[in-house]
Amino acid sequence: MIDLEITRGNSPLVLGLPHTGTHIPEGILEGLNETGRAISDTDWHIHTLYEGLVEGVSSVRTPIHRYVIDTNRDPSGESLYPGQNTTGLCPLTDFDGLSLYRDGQEPDAAEIERRRIAYHAPYHAALQAELDRVRAIHGFAILYDCHSIRSNIPFLFDGTLPDFNIGTNLGTTCAPEIESAVVGICQDAKAYSTILNGRFKGGWTTRHYGQPANGQHAIQMEIAQANYMGEEPPWIYVDECANRLRGHLKIILETLTAWRPA
Repeated sequence: MIDLEITRGNSPLVLGLPHTGTHIPEGILEGLNETGRAISDTDWHIHTLYEGLVEGVSSVRTPIHRYVIDTNRDPSGESLYPGQNTTGLCPLTDFDGLSLYRDGQEPDAAEIERRRIAYHAPYHAALQAELDRVRAIHGFAILYDCHSIRSNIPFLFDGTLPDFNIGTNLGTTCAPEIESAVVGICQDAKAYSTILNGRFKGGWTTRHYGQPANGQHAIQMEIAQANYMGEEPPWIYVDECANRLRGHLKIILETLTAWRPA
């Protein structure tokens, strides 16, 4: 069984933390090559970056690394970004396009299904349970999906990524007021660059849970890691930069916590 980290609050806001885990079960670790064992594509320190910013917020975090199974991918294996380089449900390459597995050790269909049942499904069952719980209290819920990524990855995108990458799948996953509030706060942070529905429009989590007509809103925030940490091993958290960024993230979470439907 997977031991999820669940924090239960009474505000309408739920944080999703699908990519901060670093655990790889031994049987899977044995099949990974040196690149796979480096786990470079972790959303490093994101749980620390958001920790304690606002009271009453719920969160769901998996300790399982995305190389085992990516809980922000469609469980059917369908690509979120057809025609673009990306990584799959059980990634075979890292963000630089390098193989993760030793020859012949890649997961087959049966192994992918085993991982889906063991790790992907429990995370999403817990996330939906928290959204249902706070929606029962308030009549609506907001999922804020927390992510970060290196700011330069030629395999995935050209140039340098903006600092704040907001995803609402072209405005379909949340109320317009939620989208505009988050965009406005980021744009007011003059030291940072912002883009809405750019390279990252929201992963499967945002698209799946974003059902504003049913009182369930979702928005994704992908932060360029250079804003709070070193983007090379040992992936050091830089307090001065992180604390400056946390001030803006606090305003976002406070705003979402206080938001109510018209």
